[in-house]
Amino acid sequence: MNWVKRVQTTIYGDEKKNSTVYDLTKVDPNLLIPDRKLEKHFDYDDYENGDIYQNPPSKHAQEWETLETTNAEKMPYLMHIKSLSMGWPHLRYLAEWMEVTTSPTKWQLIRKLQDPELERVRRERARRTKIKAIDFVSGQPVTNKNMHDIGSPDELSRHLEQPGVPGTTRLYIVEDLSRDVIERLGSKLDIDPLFFREHINDYTWYNARDPWVELPDLDVVSRSRPYFRLMYMQPRYFTSRDSFDDARKQAGFFNVLRRLDEDNEHESLFDDKSATIALVRSKTSFWIRPSNDTQSAIGVLLVDPSITEGFPLWKGYRPFKNSPAFSDKTPFQVPPRTSLFDDLIFWITQTSQEDIDAIEHNPSAMSFRILQIICAEWLTLSRYITSRLGQIEWEIEKPDLFQVKKPDLQDSINFNTSLKKLHTWRRRLPIYKAMVADTQARIFPAHESGTDRKGCITDLKKDFQIVAGHFDDLLSRTERIATVATAVTAIEESRRAIEQNKTLGRLTYLAVIFAPLSFVSSFFSMSTDLAGLTQTIWVYFCVAVPISFFVFLLVDKNWSNNMQGAYNKTKEAKHITAKLHIQQHHPKS
Repeated sequence: MNWVKRVQTTIYGDEKKNSTVYDLTKVDPNLLIPDRKLEKHFDYDDYENGDIYQNPPSKHAQEWETLETTNAEKMPYLMHIKSLSMGWPHLRYLAEWMEVTTSPTKWQLIRKLQDPELERVRRERARRTKIKAIDFVSGQPVTNKNMHDIGSPDELSRHLEQPGVPGTTRLYIVEDLSRDVIERLGSKLDIDPLFFREHINDYTWYNARDPWVELPDLDVVSRSRPYFRLMYMQPRYFTSRDSFDDARKQAGFFNVLRRLDEDNEHESLFDDKSATIALVRSKTSFWIRPSNDTQSAIGVLLVDPSITEGFPLWKGYRPFKNSPAFSDKTPFQVPPRTSLFDDLIFWITQTSQEDIDAIEHNPSAMSFRILQIICAEWLTLSRYITSRLGQIEWEIEKPDLFQVKKPDLQDSINFNTSLKKLHTWRRRLPIYKAMVADTQARIFPAHESGTDRKGCITDLKKDFQIVAGHFDDLLSRTERIATVATAVTAIEESRRAIEQNKTLGRLTYLAVIFAPLSFVSSFFSMSTDLAGLTQTIWVYFCVAVPISFFVFLLVDKNWSNNMQGAYNKTKEAKHITAKLHIQQHHPKS
């Protein structure tokens, strides 16, 4: 895909990074992210397939259906979802997602491809499989012998058919989702379709017509579900606009919808003008089937595919262990930092034997490592927002450091720019705070009794409380900055109004002087005998000058006040002089 960069300038006169402009002749629809921003460049409509109030089937349902997706023998789980969607309408979107093989809103983009390219793209998306199966055995560390790579749906089916070793807890780590992976996992492990439904989108708010809306469930209904879904943000740094565009191509290639929230509005004086920072919307979902007398416990962990373009902000989180001491000469290992999937596998291999042994009785402990990564990402984001808020405060405190090329409007532009940056965080921070609160509610439910039940998971409770505290402080700080900025802006506007009033006052003095002169001259010019004016010109000055002087004194409040003050002082001085005179000539006996 090719994009064209359009150059604009900032208020500082520098080049400004602008939203990408598409070259419609060379665009690859398969790499586009379905988003309202495409309306400027394509004939794109979020509701092309209909809105939530439209009765099934969708407008393009006949186009994306295939013989395979309508075959109940090949797709029994898909047929099950379709049948449930009559009573649980929110599952209809998952059924359409499986039929399209990606977000249904993307169908209007990829349908422009010609066969056999369209068929190839849909088949690749439908069969996409990247899974790591890990067996946790009490008394044994996690090594390569306990891990199996699964690269196709058929291989996944064979692995699911293999009976688990007694005493073994198995975890399937799935990167991205696909139609065939959902079909195999859902039908074999009897997974609630809502588990997959909540993972496929990244929306943080909804319009009244959105068919992909995720409504909250009552706690009395959801508390017994053996799964949870967590949403978080990953800050990422891109050295150039081209790098950021390549990252969006990677996100467009994902089956799940994951978008990058560009942070260009928060450029600072110290930022590289060609660089971009974006916050990647991310999700992870975890499902557990507890063990019983006939089968071992199994877990399914869904993680997002990684954007490899660019860098994690500040090169990513710190390792989840202390650095070796100087006296420790044992070789150490570090995470590969190539993708979330690879990092997660690395940290799972570093799990202590105590935590591995606890998994047999507490399968939820298998999510410990991904929860560590999520918590670390939240801490990084809170530090980033803290930096941005500090820069906004600095802009307000020292506007002279942020010079603009319009001196007359410098202060006004600086304050307006700072407030615009601030309002973005005022809008985003409550969303992030809600995400953290939702994570706490799901992994540390209040109705569970006992703090030792979750073992290593419970150890993370304090860390998430710290994260929640950070976002509470950031939200409060944002409100305080907004109050100060608004007050400073009001003071600046008052100062400007005073200066304008002074300017108007000077014009008033001129009008006071020239208005009487104009009146007198007009009055005397009513005579038609111009020669006679030479005899009476002195009358003009004798009349006009006293009148002008009198009118000036009349409107000059400062003069009248000064004269009144001088008069009062003179009167007071005379009174004091008379009193002293009386005391001198009539002293008291």
